[in-house]
Amino acid sequence: MTLLVRSDLPPILVVDDSDDDFDTVSIAARRAGIRNLLVHATDADNARRLLFAAPAVAYAFMLLDCNLPGEDGLTLLEEVRRHPQRRTLPVIVLTASINPRDRDAFYAAGGNAYHVKLVNFEEGLANLESIFRYWLTHVVLPGADTSSTGKPPCPRSCP
Repeated sequence: MTLLVRSDLPPILVVDDSDDDFDTVSIAARRAGIRNLLVHATDADNARRLLFAAPAVAYAFMLLDCNLPGEDGLTLLEEVRRHPQRRTLPVIVLTASINPRDRDAFYAAGGNAYHVKLVNFEEGLANLESIFRYWLTHVVLPGADTSSTGKPPCPRSCP
């Protein structure tokens, strides 16, 4: 089954230097039925250009890796939290780091969730699918239009 990306849905920014990890995120999104466009930035500079460009894109959330080439993910998160138009953007850390200092630093900087990349491919996909489902179907995201129904708009084909 091929799901078409819907242009009326907010895109998801994936900041990860690994093309393989981005491919895994893409597979999990398809399996979860997510129809939001996935935008891939391979480093903090690319992410910054996408996040702070004019006109601003209203991303649903950002999946952020800790260990990026050049500037690290923590520095980028701190900059996002200082930016008036981006400070409420949900930032979900998805990293290989199991270091408690990294975890604590990301939460202290305003990260919304911290997930460790799983080595087992199927378990990793299941974890990513749950991240997508949680953030796109169970959470009312900043800027969501809830005026007519009291509920956020459904980001995919709802059952």
